[in-house]
Amino acid sequence: MSIELKQAGAALACEAARMAGLGWMRGTSGNLSVTLRQDPLRLAVTASGLDKGELTAADVVVVDATGKAVPDQPNPAQRPSAEAGLHARIASVAGAGAVVHVHMLSAVVAAQRWPGGVVLRDLEMLKGLGRRDDDVMTVPVVPNSQDMGVLGDAFEAGFDAATPVVIVARHGVYVWGRDLVQARHRTECLDWLFQFTLATNGFQEVVA
Repeated sequence: MSIELKQAGAALACEAARMAGLGWMRGTSGNLSVTLRQDPLRLAVTASGLDKGELTAADVVVVDATGKAVPDQPNPAQRPSAEAGLHARIASVAGAGAVVHVHMLSAVVAAQRWPGGVVLRDLEMLKGLGRRDDDVMTVPVVPNSQDMGVLGDAFEAGFDAATPVVIVARHGVYVWGRDLVQARHRTECLDWLFQFTLATNGFQEVVA
């Protein structure tokens, strides 16, 4: 295993353990990736079928622009999730350095409540997404599919460079950033924003 891949694997394992501890990667669900290079596109993705709270630096698979494992893997027995295809599409279209896919309940419930898009507005936490606190951000919601090409097309059709997130209905959320730390920070901020928006839905604003 190259030093670059070992470092990527260690970072992915660390972030996966953190997110599993938050209840966002229950069982063996969810997957994280970092972009190793853009041309040709190569991603390091957490290996499929493993407890995301117990990953090691070796539990990583290198995939290409289609999400398929490239030859000469350090551990050929490991395989990427089929969802690696959407990671690759996001990295290609958004130029992301890292993509987080978790099954964050607040995002899935918000998408169930607002299937046309989850509107987040006038909240200080929007600054964590690179937006102003008086801004309005609509998080796109796309229908779930087992076909990553279909999901990728839906993501790309609604892509907005200023909105680094897409919710897959009744499934989970994808969040991206320039690196894993920024992607994690954005995911944490979004969880708060979704929880607040759900909790205050139906409240009437009191104007002094």
